[in-house]
Amino acid sequence: MAYTKSPRPYKREWELEQKRNEKKSRAARARLRRKVDANGADKNGNGKADKREGKDIAHKKALSKGGKNKDGYTIQTKSKNRSFKRNSKKKLVAETSTRERKKKTVKKTNKKKTKKT
Repeated sequence: MAYTKSPRPYKREWELEQKRNEKKSRAARARLRRKVDANGADKNGNGKADKREGKDIAHKKALSKGGKNKDGYTIQTKSKNRSFKRNSKKKLVAETSTRERKKKTVKKTNKKKTKKT
């Protein structure tokens, strides 16, 4: 209900989508999902690979950072895949989430403690 007093600017929306390459990125994500579903086991017969049930396919290098399907992917929980640090313009800043950065620092401090003893 955002456009109650003026008509929705479809042409402008389409121009912005083309500028941001949204269609190419969406198509790349869909191709990868189809590939995983085709190659994975599907015991319950719903069309999704069992290892992908309820999870996201994350590109190792984000598509917005120039990544491609050839760069590889991992299967992650939805919350882990969608929690990346962003700047004020909502652009991706880091491909590692705050949670992952904290885990790395904890591991490093544990290694230092074990070396001292």
